[in-house]
Amino acid sequence: MFMGEAQDHSGHAHGAEAPRVLRQEQEDASTEITEVARGILRLQLPTDFTGLGHVNTYAIEDSRGFTLVDPGLPSDESWAALQDRMRDANIPLARVHTVYITHSHPDHFGGAHRLVESSNADILTSTMFRKWTDLLDLNETPLEPLDPADASEAGTILDAIGSTDEAEMEQSFPGFKAFRDRIRAAIADGRIEEVSWMKAPRPTIVVDDAQRVRMGDRDWVAVFTPGHTHDHLCMWNPEDGVLLSGDHVLPTITPHIAGFMGGDPLSNYLHNLDKVAQLEGITTVLPAHGHPFTDLSGRCDAIKDHHASRLQLLVDASMEAGWAPITKWSEFLFSPRSRGPMADSETYAHLENLRLAGKAERRPADEGFEYRVES
Repeated sequence: MFMGEAQDHSGHAHGAEAPRVLRQEQEDASTEITEVARGILRLQLPTDFTGLGHVNTYAIEDSRGFTLVDPGLPSDESWAALQDRMRDANIPLARVHTVYITHSHPDHFGGAHRLVESSNADILTSTMFRKWTDLLDLNETPLEPLDPADASEAGTILDAIGSTDEAEMEQSFPGFKAFRDRIRAAIADGRIEEVSWMKAPRPTIVVDDAQRVRMGDRDWVAVFTPGHTHDHLCMWNPEDGVLLSGDHVLPTITPHIAGFMGGDPLSNYLHNLDKVAQLEGITTVLPAHGHPFTDLSGRCDAIKDHHASRLQLLVDASMEAGWAPITKWSEFLFSPRSRGPMADSETYAHLENLRLAGKAERRPADEGFEYRVES
C-alpha cells in the first residue's frame, strides 16, 4: 500500500470479519484493448497498489496524435505493460503529445516521467497538483519509502498538506514534521535506493474548474473535484456525454477520503459528488479502476448513502467510545484488515464532519486529538 487510494470500505463495527468479495477495481489487468467511447481506447495496466488490480489508462486520439490519461505506476512492470498495450493499439510513443493526470497518486502519475522523456509530452493537471511536493520542500528529490507501513503514512500526510501551510498542518496533525524529517534523514543517509515513487512530474498545462481543454479534436470541460485528493480533476465532454472520473467516482468501490487535509474534506467530497451528478447528458463514465458505467447519479447517491451510514456508526458508538483517539473511532468503521493510516485518515474526515456540524467535540491529546460524539 502506498497513498490514500480507493479501497473496499466494507469494514464492520467492533472488528467482525466478513468474506472478501472481489470488486471490479480489484480485477487483474486485461491485455485486451477496447474502445470504450468514440476515439477513446482503454489500456489496462497492472498494479498491486492498495489492493487494486489495475489502472485504466485511456488513449484519446486526435489529429495531432494521442493524449494518455493516468499512465500507471512508476515501476518497470507498469512501463513495460504500457509499451506492450501501446504497441498492440498501434500508438507510437512519439505520437503521445499530452499526459493528463487526474490526481497526485503514483498509480496515476507514475508513468508520466518516462512518457515525457520518450515523447516530450505535455503534462496536464489541475492547478492544485504538486502542492504537497512543494510544501515538503524536498528539492524535487524523488522518494520511495522502504516498507509498506511508511508508504501508507506517506500517502496520508501528503494528501493532508495539499491545502494547508506547514504551521497549520503541524497543529492539525503533529506527525507531519517528524515524518518529513524522517524522509529527509533517509535521503541524507542513503537509506532509500530506488526513490521514484514520490517524484511527481511538473505540469506544463494547468487548468481551473470549468476551463475548456481540447482533447480528441473536441472540447472537454475541466471539473475540479477535491475530496479523494486535494487536486483531483475530472474531465467532461458534453458533445459525447463522457466523463473521465478518475478516482472521484468508481463503479463498485467507495473512494478513500483524504481526511488530514484541513477543513471538511468529507463535505467537500460529497459536494463534488453532487457537482458531477448534475452534469447534463452523461452517457458513459470512464473510471480509473473498474469498468465503464452509465448511471452516474445513481452511483453518486450510493456513495453518499455509504458515508451517511458511516457517520451514523460513529453516533451509535458514542456511548461506548466516550472521549477516544482517532485510532479507537476507526475500529467502529473498519475491519482489522483495513485499519491503519488510510482508515485513520478517513475516520478523521468523518469525525471532523460531525464536529463542524456541532455533533462532536475535539480536544488535544498527547498525539493528535481525541473526539467525543453526541449520541
